[in-house]
Amino acid sequence: MRQAAEHLYELLAPAVTVLGYELVGVEYLAQGKHSVLRVYIDADGGITVDDCARASHQISGVLDIEDPVRGEYSLEVSSPGLDRPLFALAHFERFSGRQARLVLNAPWRGRRKITALLRGVREQKVILAVDGEEVPLSLEEIDKARLVPEL
Repeated sequence: MRQAAEHLYELLAPAVTVLGYELVGVEYLAQGKHSVLRVYIDADGGITVDDCARASHQISGVLDIEDPVRGEYSLEVSSPGLDRPLFALAHFERFSGRQARLVLNAPWRGRRKITALLRGVREQKVILAVDGEEVPLSLEEIDKARLVPEL
């Protein structure tokens, strides 16, 4: 699934960046006729509904031409929000010092869901502080990660 999202990211990034937005990440949730292709965009001043509509129009054009997703799906374009998803090593580095909730592909000490302090990236591994211990994980070991909102 990660490879499919990476392919979609590479395909859609030029269409998003030409509009002046950052393509944060892409999620594809395969659910038969109710599948969802979710695209997260951001900009320095934040993202509005009009920005999402503009990007959605541009992305739809690319998807219509390239047809990278089989079957029916809904396209959703949104800002990353307060609980911003983390997709790339650069995201984990950028938000070092913040708390994140992670879902792991395999249990770590019996837990697949953990909340940890992001410590950055070292040697292509995400460094987390969990229960006072430093834990290095590769991106392949992380199924999902989101920032814990700071209110």
